[in-house]
Amino acid sequence: MREFPIAGLKIIVMRGDITEVEADAIVVPANSRLIMGGGVAGAVKRKGGAEIEKEAMSKAPVPVGKAVTTGAGALKARFVIHAPTMERPAGETDPDKVYIATQAAVREALGLGLKTIAFPGMGTGVGGLNPLVAARRMVKAVLDTLHGSEQPLERVYLVAFDKELEDAFKTAVEERAENP
Repeated sequence: MREFPIAGLKIIVMRGDITEVEADAIVVPANSRLIMGGGVAGAVKRKGGAEIEKEAMSKAPVPVGKAVTTGAGALKARFVIHAPTMERPAGETDPDKVYIATQAAVREALGLGLKTIAFPGMGTGVGGLNPLVAARRMVKAVLDTLHGSEQPLERVYLVAFDKELEDAFKTAVEERAENP
């Protein structure tokens, strides 16, 4: 785990299971229908309970660039923020969709007055994006969204499931720390 202070925010890069992170909210890179089949969404559903998907689907469809919040079931987090990076289940995504999905998740967290939020690699699994490309867009989206806001967010966790994504997150954050 490594912590990076940038513009009053702590960005924590870590490797692990996002369903185990103790944060106010964890983010699911969703599809617009909010069907929680595979990847991070499937893991959240398995660990947190089917009620998360049931509540999410009651709010669908959600376009890419918007986000909705549900309860977190049996997870350690208080909420799950569903931020679509693709229109349909098992679809592909692109860097611009990852950027606006990440922004939507941050705006949702700000609207709820949350202090901590945890992101997986948005678009790096089913979506097929290169981890470093996605990580750079995610970090830019977080910082762009928080710039000039009242910024109640204190910590943003970037949670990697493997070394490649962890290294990509570290590189992206280090680049922004050097050039805020």
